[in-house]
Amino acid sequence: MMASSSLPSFPCLSYFKMPIAALTNSPRTTIPYNLKKGQTRLLHKLPSGLKMEVIEQRKSKSERENPPLVFVHGSYHAAWCWAENWLPFFSSSGFDSYAVSLLGQGESDEPLGTVAGTLQTHASDIADFIESNLGSSPPVLVGHSFGGLIVQYYLANIVNKRSLGTENAFPELSGAVMVCSVPPSGNSGLVLRYLFSKPVAAFKVKLLFCL
Repeated sequence: MMASSSLPSFPCLSYFKMPIAALTNSPRTTIPYNLKKGQTRLLHKLPSGLKMEVIEQRKSKSERENPPLVFVHGSYHAAWCWAENWLPFFSSSGFDSYAVSLLGQGESDEPLGTVAGTLQTHASDIADFIESNLGSSPPVLVGHSFGGLIVQYYLANIVNKRSLGTENAFPELSGAVMVCSVPPSGNSGLVLRYLFSKPVAAFKVKLLFCL
């Protein structure tokens, strides 16, 4: 776990334009995740007007005051990937737990355009949820794979805020955890190594995603 008080230095990041508050007309083909006992589905309204799905599972009775946990999924996933096992485990261990679905994933709204957002806009959406719902309780932010890269962008904004002595919309955290995270340099190097070392397997994976 990386404490927010010992965050590394990051270069200043420029802000990307927020997605407009409009939805595509394409019908949903996903099947909503069936929530487990004790879980609720929230639709957090973002400043853009779009709604972001959050699956919530509150802690069981606990004598300790633990920070809430906010989980960020990776590519081709949504909040459901945390709801199956992670939310029940941590809520039963005394942590209020929240799993977000990035825009365009799960039951979250889908912005217009070819992409649902940038690293910066995804991080900003998570910051808005934390500010609106957990403002008095700095959470631990947990990101897997691509979600880990979003967590790194979030941390970079906190570091920039401290180093520049300015305010921004990124609330402080109690900590951050990155699970098999994409590195700050991205995963292009890993993909290229995989393509050249195992071309047949890479071709099969490409076909799988095209089906």
